[in-house]
Amino acid sequence: MGGRPSSPLDKRQQQHLRGQVDALMKNFLPQYRVQLAASVLRQISRELVPQELAGCQLLHSKKLPRVREHRGPLIQLQGHPPQWQPIFCVLRGDGRLEWFSHKEEYEHGGRPLGSAALTGYTVLTSQREYLHLLDTLCPDSPGDQTQEEPDPLLEMPVNFPLFLQHPFRRHLCFSAATGEMQRAWRLALQGGIRLRGTVLQRSQAPAAHAFLDAIRLYRQHKGHFCHDDMTLGSDAEVLTAVLMRELLQVLQAQTQAGLRGTGRARARAWTELLDAVYAAVLAGASAGLRAFQPEKDELLAALDRTIRPDVDHLLSLRGRVSIKLLAEVQGPLESCLRRKVDAQLPRLTQTLLNTVEAALAAVQTLLVQGMDRLSRHLRGSPSSTRLRKEVYSFGEMPWDPELMQTCYREAERSRGRLGQLVAAFGFSGVRSLVFGAQDLSQQLMADAVATFLQLADQCLTTALDCIQAAQQLEKVRGRVLKKFQSDSSSAQRRFVRGWQICIFLPFVLSQLEPSCKAELREFEGEVLAVGSPALTIEGIYEDVIRGALLQRIDRELKKALGASDVSCAPDGCSEVPWNQAQADEKTEAQRGTCPK
Repeated sequence: MGGRPSSPLDKRQQQHLRGQVDALMKNFLPQYRVQLAASVLRQISRELVPQELAGCQLLHSKKLPRVREHRGPLIQLQGHPPQWQPIFCVLRGDGRLEWFSHKEEYEHGGRPLGSAALTGYTVLTSQREYLHLLDTLCPDSPGDQTQEEPDPLLEMPVNFPLFLQHPFRRHLCFSAATGEMQRAWRLALQGGIRLRGTVLQRSQAPAAHAFLDAIRLYRQHKGHFCHDDMTLGSDAEVLTAVLMRELLQVLQAQTQAGLRGTGRARARAWTELLDAVYAAVLAGASAGLRAFQPEKDELLAALDRTIRPDVDHLLSLRGRVSIKLLAEVQGPLESCLRRKVDAQLPRLTQTLLNTVEAALAAVQTLLVQGMDRLSRHLRGSPSSTRLRKEVYSFGEMPWDPELMQTCYREAERSRGRLGQLVAAFGFSGVRSLVFGAQDLSQQLMADAVATFLQLADQCLTTALDCIQAAQQLEKVRGRVLKKFQSDSSSAQRRFVRGWQICIFLPFVLSQLEPSCKAELREFEGEVLAVGSPALTIEGIYEDVIRGALLQRIDRELKKALGASDVSCAPDGCSEVPWNQAQADEKTEAQRGTCPK
């Protein structure tokens, strides 16, 4: 796929990429169909759990996840040859960045000069750091004597830069007029990047869970067991990232030697080529998923009709096979857990708890400050206009990037420590983990704010004077804090359990792959005889491993929290699937290790 990277891909290259995308969809969709069936069974089985176990105290905010729109003038490095040019930038609420030639063009509804969905980008505010990135991105070939082209980045030092770097897309280079503007843009852009990146992780839809499981299994079948940041983004963006990772080595071998220029000019040419390839792959993946959408909708409806009447039989069979399978793999599994997992589990548990506890403590501090501020304004007999403004500001707290930065920064503090702890397990998704803690902070803040406003609306009437109204708000404040603390405690446990499974499960599966995968064949006939796509021997095997991991994780959580209420199914949100908990308890009882 040679040629000048600044030129559009020719027909041969486009045809080659279409073939690559078609092959990806052909191999991926069968796995997706299987996981859709498994996800429907999981959803139906959870409906059988008494709902009071899973109840949250806070109301769920009805405001969609979003970022606050941010706009203002910047200068951008653009054109051939690149030059710094003034533009007007707008960050939309859905995390899409657009730029216009001037403010009036935006205000009159004109078309933007360019736009970018912020999925997968990283914001750099150091010119030296960005230039170092360019220097390492595409090193010169040995013996290359071509004189390097003038570089505007070197000719004009940038005081307040905003470099948006992406592993597969053209870099976006901006600069603000002041340090204050740079900070505001950095926080806004980081919010947009996180919003776009965690769209699948935030979703509760069975199809979203099925897609993520299918991606993981698709990559495992290719030998990639580690969890990383490849699953950040929409379904089409995730598929595109997976294929780009597969194509990258070939692209480098075929094209980098033929790139024009040297040094940073060569690096920019390389990113422009990658951008063209990425756009072509993304278009193909999006088209493939759109074509699959009608089949997916019909499949989900059909699965619900067929699985629901037979759910008890399916869960019973799954439990029986789980017990037999666990007996076969228990020796290697226990050996792996003792040798590889147990030594790191206490430190990792405590580090994850510290990460999320610090973030949620910062949320509670902000929440208390906001509620107290409203009470003070009421006691001070403010004007109705001023009070409405304060109530609006309070309602916008979860979406205020400057205000929430204190919470987000707490989640970031453990990034280096977590990276060191999980490296031995091949886990390279620390960015996703930090995003998850930040999303949790924002969601709990949004829920607490929504709860406070609704309860305040119910208790405040025109018959109350300012002092009485403030007293009522004090009562509401206490109720909201109790609810927040309850939900925070539950959320912390779910967060730690979920991410420890993401860290340990792929690793343990990779360790057991040579010795235990062959054991599955003798049980395959029993599962296939049921004739339901919701049950697969591979799925049951993974759930057996997951159940054994969760037993250890929950025991460690009990020690770390010093609480007796951390069960194998906290808050009704167990990761132990269906009858697996009973199967594990029976096995533990036989060994005399299950606590009564």
